[in-house]
Amino acid sequence: MKTINIAKDYSDTPLGRFPADGEFNGTRFREEYLRPALTGEDKVSVQIDGVEGYGSSFLEEAFGGLVRRGYFTPDQLKQKLDLTYQDQDFKMYRDLIWRYINEAKPEKGQ
Repeated sequence: MKTINIAKDYSDTPLGRFPADGEFNGTRFREEYLRPALTGEDKVSVQIDGVEGYGSSFLEEAFGGLVRRGYFTPDQLKQKLDLTYQDQDFKMYRDLIWRYINEAKPEKGQ
């Protein structure tokens, strides 16, 4: 199992949806970290705590974008993706990520 610690492996200040929003945006995290790990491994653990916080645009793009772009279905992600945290304040982010995944619809042409 591959583990990605967002705070240590990516940034403790993830922000924004697109590259124009800054270096540590959701698109970059999805394409350079999350998608390759999920494609190459049976199971991926993503540790979501340790950051200053998340904006909804980052989370929706990084995680919901996996479904919107047609890379995975929500059911596939339920099998492959494990969202972990030690700080109980981050439970709300875990729940939000799963909401974005479950509500995402593949874009036309994907």
